[in-house]
Amino acid sequence: MLYVRYTVDLNCDLGEGCGNDAELMRLISSANIACGYHAGDDDTIKRTIDLALENNVAIGAHPGYKDKKNFGRTAMSLAFGEIHDIVIDQILKLKHFCEAGGAKLRHVKPHGALYNQAAREREIAAAIVDAVRAVDPQLVFFGLSGSVMIDEAEQVGLPTASEVFADRTYKSDGTLTPRTEQNALIEDETTSITQVMDMVKYGRVRSVDAIMVALDAETICLHGDGRHAVQFAQNIRDSLTVSGIEIAPPFHT
Repeated sequence: MLYVRYTVDLNCDLGEGCGNDAELMRLISSANIACGYHAGDDDTIKRTIDLALENNVAIGAHPGYKDKKNFGRTAMSLAFGEIHDIVIDQILKLKHFCEAGGAKLRHVKPHGALYNQAAREREIAAAIVDAVRAVDPQLVFFGLSGSVMIDEAEQVGLPTASEVFADRTYKSDGTLTPRTEQNALIEDETTSITQVMDMVKYGRVRSVDAIMVALDAETICLHGDGRHAVQFAQNIRDSLTVSGIEIAPPFHT
């Protein structure tokens, strides 16, 4: 029996200095914009917001750890209040630039190590969720499908979008394979498309241990810093469209 979604979001992390934002923006429905902590600055934020407006793409804040040296992909041990404060600071920065540019902030998706830790550790997830709700309880929270991130957001009434990944492999517990492992990234186009269509049509993904893991694919992430990001995005979009699946932001409000 098919699980099929008739509408799915295609999101991408942008404003990170990868040089392909304009090409990717034409192919996606939601942009997660770096807030200056792990990547980006005021100028890149403004330019990326303008690109999103030009292409009618939903805008989200992409907060991470203050760690440009490691692109926000190194885990940190911060207290609840510290995580809460850095997330609020980054969301408010994006919100300010959106309002100044005539745009609306629609969602929040944590970045890198902050995201991965929140997918496993409930206290970190709760700190992020509390920060999002403090800024605007109507913001859609993007989190790893089936993780405590989504659970925490739903418990406090935030609208959520369960996220799956087009270019990452999965462990049998539903978490992403750490980037420190050789098989963490999917760089083959056919493998990526097969994984996406399996997630969207059947609500499942094959783990690195060949176990089928159930998930909910409301928004599909493609990393903007991937070597084949633009090609992957085009082919994934084409595959979804041919299958009669509409690509649109996951707004619950």
